[in-house]
Parts: sequence; structure tokens; C-alpha cells
Amino acid sequence: MSEQAVRFLTNLLGIYSPSGKEEDAGNFLESEMKKMGFDVGKDAIGNVIGVVGEGEPVILLCGHMDTVAGHLPLRIEEGKIFARGAVDAKGPLAAMIMAALAASKEPGFKGKILVASVVEEEATSRGVKHLITQGIMADYAIFGEPSGVENVTIGYKGQIQLKIALKTETGHASTPWLYDNSLEKAYELWEQIKNASSYPSLDPSASPYNAVTACLVKVVGGRATSVVPFEVEINLDVRVPIQFSTAQVFEQIQKIIAKYQTANPKVSVKATVLDTVEPFEVNKASPLVHVLSSSVRKVLNKPATLLHKTGTGDMNILGKAMNLPIVTYGPGDSHLDHTVDEHIEVNEYLQAIEVYKETLLKLAELYNNKNVEQQVT
Repeated sequence: MSEQAVRFLTNLLGIYSPSGKEEDAGNFLESEMKKMGFDVGKDAIGNVIGVVGEGEPVILLCGHMDTVAGHLPLRIEEGKIFARGAVDAKGPLAAMIMAALAASKEPGFKGKILVASVVEEEATSRGVKHLITQGIMADYAIFGEPSGVENVTIGYKGQIQLKIALKTETGHASTPWLYDNSLEKAYELWEQIKNASSYPSLDPSASPYNAVTACLVKVVGGRATSVVPFEVEINLDVRVPIQFSTAQVFEQIQKIIAKYQTANPKVSVKATVLDTVEPFEVNKASPLVHVLSSSVRKVLNKPATLLHKTGTGDMNILGKAMNLPIVTYGPGDSHLDHTVDEHIEVNEYLQAIEVYKETLLKLAELYNNKNVEQQVT
């Protein structure tokens, strides 16, 4: 199994598949999973869905086949595989596929495992959103992202992608005191949003996971060297902790903008929400969390660490829409995501397969034993 698993991952990593260009990777997964014995299909937007086993429970393993742009040469050195997507997140995806296959072959296994390889996670989450519209149902779900083989991610912050357009009157750059400079006014507004006291700010005494944070990610403005800038667009990435909704945080931002406009009546400001994802956290007392944690302990002989991450993942979207126990787990160091040094340790990848497999077997056993107990009573 280990040789097959490493070959499968290596071949998958050899296919460059940035968001929106996943077709070759999807064709590879469809073909290889059919050879393994999965019942496989591809949906209208390119998600590849493989099914193995039958009956209950239904366990969804969801990962993404796309990567960020930027090809990295594939190489294997000292027990590590270097390639774009090695960590984020073809390593976890390949591990889930191999684990599903291994679990389904165990004598007495009863349950259906759905492995969803989705598209565009790194861009628009189009793949997982389409999956939800198809009415997919499951009793448990695990999303494959790099948590580190001994860690289980149980919470992610939410996100607001916000565009703010400012307009001012303009004139010659030789008389800047006569006009409001839209670039300068935009930065003034940004400073007020970033440093707002109307919601918990990020400070040394606060946990980043429990703080509202904002990042200025894009500025577009200015027309010519001799003209006072009169229009600008800024894009903000706002992360929302579990104690708030995105609507509550955006409402506070709108109040900041309204106050700013009152103080700057000659400046036109328009805020547009481009996208939102709600924060999500699974109950750490959930049977799914318990089973996965005990599987980590069994395979690695060490306790699992439960993580809360300041990023945002497709787990948020699945968890909110499907209202089911869901966690994120997978091999790899997430600090290597999107970097030029992205790589995965082969040993950790193989350990993750064993953890996934043990989790699948324990979830099926737990579910079916519970049903038997209910029938007896």
C-alpha cells in the first residue's frame, strides 16, 4: 500500500492544476479511482466524486485538486516530495483516497465513503458550493487540509471580502492643497477601519482567533503624474471570529464609513461586499472529534492537539450548509502553503493515511453499534 500511495501522490503532484485549470488533474483522479474500484463520476463543473462501500453511515471526505498559481518542479529528496500542492492540498486529498480504499477492504466494514475532489478552493470555493447545491448528504465529514498529522482543526474564522470605492474632485497636482486626494483619503479611511474600537482589535493580549482583523490587500487609483487622484478602489480582507457573524462586523464597518463621510462631505464612499464566509467551529465534544483524536493517538502514540485557525476554509461552507459534524485534518505543515519551499514528508503522508483509515473504521463501528443499541431498546 505504501509504495502505491507514494506513486499515486507523486503522479498527482506532477499535474499542474491552478484554480480554473483542474481538468487534467480531474481526469487523472477519475481514471485512477476507477482502477482502484471506486464508483466515480464527474459533475458539471469538474468535481470528481468517488464512492466506495455501501450502507450507513455515509462519510464524506472532501479535498481540493486545485492549487495556487506558480509551478514548482517536482522532486523527491531525503524523504520529502517537493511540488506545488504537496501540502495544499493534494497530499491530504491523496491520503483520503488511499485511506477510503483501504478501509472499504477491511473485513466487516459497513458504510459508504464519498470522496469529493473539488475545484477552485483557492479562488472562489465554486467546487464545494456546487457540491452543496447537488444535495449531497452525509453523517460525518472531514475536509482535507494540512493540519499536521498530529493536529485536528476544529475552528476557522469567517471572512468578508470588501471593496471600497472613493471619489473626490480633482485638479492640477501643482496645487494639491486645493483638493482632496482620493488616495490619501482612502488611506485615512483604511486607518480608521483597521484601528476601530467598535469591535475587538488585534493586540498583544488578545488571541488572534478571537479578534476581528482587517488587511489592506489591494489599492488601485491615480491616472496621471500631473493630476490629483480623484478615484480609488481599495480591497480589504476582514476575518471574523466565531462570536460574530459577518453581517455584524460589516454593520460596524458601515458605521465607521458613515462617520467618515460626515467628517468628509466632499468625499464619496461606496462599500461593496464581494463575498462572505461565516465563521465555523465544531463542538470539541463531538463524536467525530473524539474518534479522529483517538485515531491520532493510536497511530502516532501521542495525543492530538485541537487547533483553531485564523484562516478561512471550505469547512466553514460545508459545516454551515450541511449542518453536520465536520473537522479539517491532513498531513503537512500549513506554513508551507503557497511558498517556493512547499513539500510534504513521505512518512507523515503515510501516517495520515493510517489515521484516516482508523477514523473511517471507528466511525462506521460507532454508528452501527449505536443503531443496534437503539433497536434493542
